[in-house]
Amino acid sequence: MLTGSRRLRKPLGADFEPETALPIRLASAEDGPALAAIYGSIVRDTAISFETTAPTPAEMAGRVERLLATHPWLVWEESGEVGAFAYASPHRERAAYRWSADVSVYVAERFRRRGRARALYMRLFEILAAQNFTGAFAGIALPNAASVSFHESMGFRPVGVYRGVGYKAGAWRDVGWWARDLAPRSNPPVEPVPFALLDL
Repeated sequence: MLTGSRRLRKPLGADFEPETALPIRLASAEDGPALAAIYGSIVRDTAISFETTAPTPAEMAGRVERLLATHPWLVWEESGEVGAFAYASPHRERAAYRWSADVSVYVAERFRRRGRARALYMRLFEILAAQNFTGAFAGIALPNAASVSFHESMGFRPVGVYRGVGYKAGAWRDVGWWARDLAPRSNPPVEPVPFALLDL
């Protein structure tokens, strides 16, 4: 059974320097308050998230529990404090999309620009590839030059823009989509392994 105290056995890639090879573990329901604190300010104060009401700690805990059956949810924690998280979710519900995953990463303001997001994403991509996912997709509410630059530095390429797709904070918002390959696409493809069954 997955628990929040479970550390991932495989270390981060060798391309990370020791100071950025941060402690990463699986999220758990107990992380609900910390996740809500990080994400809540983004919902309330920005147009980055298209949610309009910040989820409660209990709601965040429920999201973690539901998602971990199929997709990874990771947190960065040091000295008992969760400062960032990243997760994957289904790209779409219909069956032919099942090799694709949406990905997101959020970092508490005081921990930004220290390599947390990059470290979390790299570990997330390794896990998704091990699950036989072939593509990661990121939707970015525009304008957001920092997120666009970060995702492109992580190997994402732009694939298109939904114009005026959402309304938040007094304006209609565009959402750009970026894609990153995770593994070669075989024909026929190998079925994705549910995260709960993956031996990490």
